[in-house]
Amino acid sequence: MKTIKKTLKLSFLVLLTLNLVSCSSSDSPTPTPTPVVTTDDFIRAADVSYLPLIESEGTIYKHNGVAENALTTLKNAGCNTIRIRLWKDPSDVHSGLAEVKTLALRAKNLGMKVWLTVHYSDTWADPANQTKPVAWQSLSFSDLKIAVANYTSTILTEIQPDIFQIGNETNDGMIWPEGKLSTNESQYLQLLQTASTTIRSQAPITKIMLHYAGISGSDYYFDKVKNINYDYIGLSYYPIWHGKSLVTLQNTMNSLGNLYNKKVVIAETAYPFTFGYNDYTNNIVGLPSQIIPDYPATNDGQKNYLSALKTTIKQSSKGIGFCYWGSEWVAFRGPTSTNGSSWENQSLWDFNNNSLPVLDVFSQN
Repeated sequence: MKTIKKTLKLSFLVLLTLNLVSCSSSDSPTPTPTPVVTTDDFIRAADVSYLPLIESEGTIYKHNGVAENALTTLKNAGCNTIRIRLWKDPSDVHSGLAEVKTLALRAKNLGMKVWLTVHYSDTWADPANQTKPVAWQSLSFSDLKIAVANYTSTILTEIQPDIFQIGNETNDGMIWPEGKLSTNESQYLQLLQTASTTIRSQAPITKIMLHYAGISGSDYYFDKVKNINYDYIGLSYYPIWHGKSLVTLQNTMNSLGNLYNKKVVIAETAYPFTFGYNDYTNNIVGLPSQIIPDYPATNDGQKNYLSALKTTIKQSSKGIGFCYWGSEWVAFRGPTSTNGSSWENQSLWDFNNNSLPVLDVFSQN
């Protein structure tokens, strides 16, 4: 990122803030939303990527027993950022650019920031799968970098996110095989730098996040990307997969943040309010051995877990926020569905689709 003199940067932010205030006082009933300037305020985020699909099948979310838009419930609870996954050319409309743009606009119209997790794939990208988009399959590496730059630019133009996460769970890189960290380190770093440079050039106030799933091995990954221009270290933390010690989590956050001079976000977390189920889709978490003993699978246990995690992050020297993943993923296809939700017992809404006490944590100091 080009060096900007402090005085010019402050002047730019002041002018932009005045412009935002001016826009908010417009007489137009439907003003064009402007991206919120992402400062280092504490991030209280919820991932709602399934929301368009769930709403399209007729699901009604409730708050205090009364029907209410899920985004409105989150906003009123203190959620200030909405996280949305983006796939390049998915097999259907869900998680594609058009759907994500519409959902992002809804969040912006409620005054929330938008955090995109860009998978650079047509489907799920995770530590075991980073499948290259079909449209890029036959490209040379030089053309692949151009495609990454153009796609990144399109996203910035269409959605203007406040946080741009380059890849999802990129423990071993992205866009395989060219961008596989363990076998093509140089090429992965080039792809990463291409995306980062595009963002810095086109959207200098957008924050860039790199995301590692877990704690163990995170030092290895972030050492590899230490020369990339980015802002936030993103870590996933689920007790079932990443250990049951919040002390270890905080130590890892402090170590990484201090070593690389970055703010750290818990980019994904979730916790059960019950071990029960509301459909016939197998739940991922369903046993006492999979959670932290101090926080049972109850309404209060879920709330106390998130509160303890939030305190852990705030007490870290580098912690800057969290995101609750699968917050909206209720059992939306009925009680006998085998293709509904494997996460309904970890949602922020109960089995009657009524908001849970855990939402109170978003607004707590």
